[in-house]
Amino acid sequence: MTEQKQGTRIRATGRRRKPPAKGRRAVTIAVGGVVALLALGGTGFGYVYFKLDGNIQGVDINAQLGKDRPQNVDNGSMDILVLGSDSRSGANGAYGKDEGGARSDTAMVVHVYEGHKKASVVSIPRDTLIDRPRCTDAKGNTVAGEHRAMFNTAYEVGGPACAVKTVESMSGIRMDHYVEVDFTGFKKLIDQLGGVEVTTTKAIKDSKSHLDLEPGTHTLDGEQSLGLVRTRKSVGDGSDLGRIQLQQAFMKAFIDQVKSVGVFSNPKKLFDVADTATKAITPDSELDSVNELMGFAKGLSGLGADDVHMITLPVEYDPRDPNRVVPLEAQSRQVWKALKADRPIPASATKDAATGRAEGLVK
Repeated sequence: MTEQKQGTRIRATGRRRKPPAKGRRAVTIAVGGVVALLALGGTGFGYVYFKLDGNIQGVDINAQLGKDRPQNVDNGSMDILVLGSDSRSGANGAYGKDEGGARSDTAMVVHVYEGHKKASVVSIPRDTLIDRPRCTDAKGNTVAGEHRAMFNTAYEVGGPACAVKTVESMSGIRMDHYVEVDFTGFKKLIDQLGGVEVTTTKAIKDSKSHLDLEPGTHTLDGEQSLGLVRTRKSVGDGSDLGRIQLQQAFMKAFIDQVKSVGVFSNPKKLFDVADTATKAITPDSELDSVNELMGFAKGLSGLGADDVHMITLPVEYDPRDPNRVVPLEAQSRQVWKALKADRPIPASATKDAATGRAEGLVK
């Protein structure tokens, strides 16, 4: 998946909203280690700069996206597509069999509002049936579009560029950045941060994700945290919607944990966290250096869990296949229209949407 760094950028032409000032942080994209960027903000790296810079391998998807994209809207907001892939190759093989091409196991659109004091996160269920647009993959091959394709196949057949193009087609919103997260790096990062504290209201036991938690408060290590964000069959109605509920609850706990850990006062801890974080992500080519990541991180240091509004894309179970979901068209339009206008997502947008029935399971 990773490509060599190049000078071109994710945006095909023009300027997207206000320039990507070196004052933006990905606290809202906490899943899978992206919250590690919190630890990068506001700190000079000095002698470790070149080592950390060498860890970062960006992916240049600009040429693949071309010019057929939503218009740049200069309203001061920022949109980021964050994917956690379910590749089972290499060290990730412990979490399941490698079945070939990787798919986007977790997908979130993160919208940071003008002023960077608030953010909204829209999780897209991987089983959502959508009209996937025609894409160009990393080798320059054209990938045909498909009607009623599962959302996560976009990444599988066309890589990051196809995933971005699919989200832009669904939302009508141009993505400013793309960040991909690695399972193994996520686990290591949690351990280096000392774990994440969560409270479960019911027992969670899932042999596939190696998770066994009784009701109560727990400090999850990396292995347990990874299990929690991957648990599916044993929570709610067993759908991907229930897993998203767990992921969102964990993200809020992780945001607070990162803010409470004293990495900035401990140079070794800071280096270890930064070293792991820069290995755990594959960003777009606008974020493929320490300087760019630091700038991306620095400006949003005031964002906390209470400043981030998280929803799942409004969907319903597909009448033709109960194992799949389809977007609720009117409600989904409300979500994308609000974000495009840099406004809060109205509560009516999620009314009557399927949820997976796992709300309140983790606090």
